[in-house]
Amino acid sequence: MIDYSLYLCTDSNMNSDYEIQECVRQAIIGGVTIVQVREKNKNTDEICSIASEIKKVTDVYNVPLIINDNIEAVTRLNADGIHIGQDDISCLEARKILGESKIVGVTVTTLDQAKIAIEQGATYLGVGAIYKSVTKREAKVVDHNELIKILEFCNIPIVVIGGINSNTIPNFKNMNVSGYAMIRPILGQKDITEAARKLKTLVLSNKTNVV
Repeated sequence: MIDYSLYLCTDSNMNSDYEIQECVRQAIIGGVTIVQVREKNKNTDEICSIASEIKKVTDVYNVPLIINDNIEAVTRLNADGIHIGQDDISCLEARKILGESKIVGVTVTTLDQAKIAIEQGATYLGVGAIYKSVTKREAKVVDHNELIKILEFCNIPIVVIGGINSNTIPNFKNMNVSGYAMIRPILGQKDITEAARKLKTLVLSNKTNVV
């Protein structure tokens, strides 16, 4: 069973005090349970260089490492999986290339997209953006009723993405949400470990019988 509860997406430019692998280490100590290397505007070699350093940390702590939208980087590093959007490689194609053992996460904004992703073999869904966020200004915001439909239909884990922070996490209390994805609320803080610890406490207080 994969623990998606506190899902960290990376941004190596977010924190100037530490290298990104040290940021990840501090975040895991604070309670992060899964890490996605999300390094926009970097080529495959740069992504692999960053991800290989992060992987040294995640391997030590036995935390799954996902790479955003770069299947070559996943195969090169033997990462645990990939996260793809609606404009990236299809879930079906990713599954064919990576095989059944890898994690394939898919971002969706509608129930129809969720149904397709599940049919094509998604391991989990990232639903969002739930709210507008600084790091993904262009993302479409998911209607609350559509989120409820997705949560009611899906039998695989759901991770909420976009504008998730200490103020918005309580809005999901008693909802069938398996995980909360964040960048700035963790990496953008002076004390990363303490920030992650506080967020993890909030996340756990929301838990019901999630998938």
